[in-house]
Amino acid sequence: MNFRRLLFLGHRWLGIVLCLFMALWFVSGVVMMYVGYPKLTGAERLAALPPLPGAACCLSAADAVHRLPAGFDVRGLRLTTIAGEPYYVASSGKNRFAAVHGAEGQILTTVDDELAHRSAAAYAPGARIVGSERLSEDAWTHSRALDGHRPLIRVAFDDPTLKYLYVSGSTGEVVRDVSLTESRWNWAGAWLHWLYPLRGGAVDAWWTEIVIYTSLLSCVLAASGLTVGLLRWRRQPYRHGSHSPYRTGWLRWHHWLGLGFGVLTLTWIVSGLMSMNPWQLFDSGAPRPAEARWQAASPALAAAPKQVIDCFRQDGLTPTELAWLPVGDELLIQARTAAGTRLLRDPASCTPFAQLSPARLQQLGSATMPGTEVLAAHWQTDYDWHYYVREAHTMGGHQDKPLPVLQLRFDDAAGTWIYLDPASGRIVQRLDDRLRIKRWLFALLHSWDWLPLLERRPLWDGLLIVASLGGLAISVSGAVLGWRRLHRQNK
Repeated sequence: MNFRRLLFLGHRWLGIVLCLFMALWFVSGVVMMYVGYPKLTGAERLAALPPLPGAACCLSAADAVHRLPAGFDVRGLRLTTIAGEPYYVASSGKNRFAAVHGAEGQILTTVDDELAHRSAAAYAPGARIVGSERLSEDAWTHSRALDGHRPLIRVAFDDPTLKYLYVSGSTGEVVRDVSLTESRWNWAGAWLHWLYPLRGGAVDAWWTEIVIYTSLLSCVLAASGLTVGLLRWRRQPYRHGSHSPYRTGWLRWHHWLGLGFGVLTLTWIVSGLMSMNPWQLFDSGAPRPAEARWQAASPALAAAPKQVIDCFRQDGLTPTELAWLPVGDELLIQARTAAGTRLLRDPASCTPFAQLSPARLQQLGSATMPGTEVLAAHWQTDYDWHYYVREAHTMGGHQDKPLPVLQLRFDDAAGTWIYLDPASGRIVQRLDDRLRIKRWLFALLHSWDWLPLLERRPLWDGLLIVASLGGLAISVSGAVLGWRRLHRQNK
């Protein structure tokens, strides 16, 4: 069997197996342009919180830390409102959380249905709760970011806009919301696009490999189809007057659609594969920037919350949440609202400020990369090719991308760049050589993340929808041809 014959047969049988998968990817991709996988953004969470009660609140942050379980390595601390009551929420790394009642001081050991209902009712006042269920994971909670909150309590609503709220089994906070629109459209959107029907069942352990190798075979299908299409196209027309050998019907349409949209289809499948970071292609192995250490002896912990809240109120900001942030060798207090934030070093002096200086930020950034030198520092006030924001419902839309930021470029082997937020001192984005390549191979080719398009939404929408319809037409015509081939062989 010669190479050409093998190429034709390989394309045919891969198409029989995969064309319906690809058709579903194109349909679900268009849905995802407008309805994303459920998530709770930081802005949504803060908008649902009431102002912290200054007069009735609370034991000091230092007292709250002392009540945490033995061995709890504090990395961050917040004073927030859960189920209408003040709570300190402490974090240790990414996946361990604990809550301490802000007024009474007892640690939260059990999140029962009653607390979950009160927490959900406080988040969505006026919405009618119809039941709740304790679960580890379901269709809307596959995200690994929720691992520290499992088991979750899913609270169901009878409401024209809200379907579910998910309450943390560790802290009692609402950690995810699912609107009625999301619960309906996601079955044809992200849930289908990411092959989530395979999550949570017997093949859950192999989900990543299934997605990677299905995508890889789809790349082979698209590439072989392009090759076959070019081989069958003639510069000089065939006897019937066409450059395609196929006179009429599905074969002719499939050939011309493949020539017209085949390259786009191939780039989408390849870039979708890249989103999975197959075989750790984008892991440089470079050390991650070092985190600032928790300052247990800081005077910011000893201050009474009433004093801190009153200080911010005098500055014109009524906090809905306070956060104690390790920033370099100090601990800062950040007042948070949905509208903005303020910082405070020493509650006794009561001098809130909006942001850290560029010089202080550069000092902090340099300390996170010991043994390296800063090659360039840039105070960035506009979005650009590498640092930009997406719509909240999109896959990366939950990531906070404030402006301005300080961009620092280092001389390490991986070519690390970091972006620091002056309102908190935290690193909001890190890039290295491989992640910058991923930005091309995934974000650009798959989502068409290019500012001139993103800033002109009707143009971006139109181009993606037309290209998606082209890919869908290729896939559907291929599926019809595959079905006809199987039907003919079964006769």
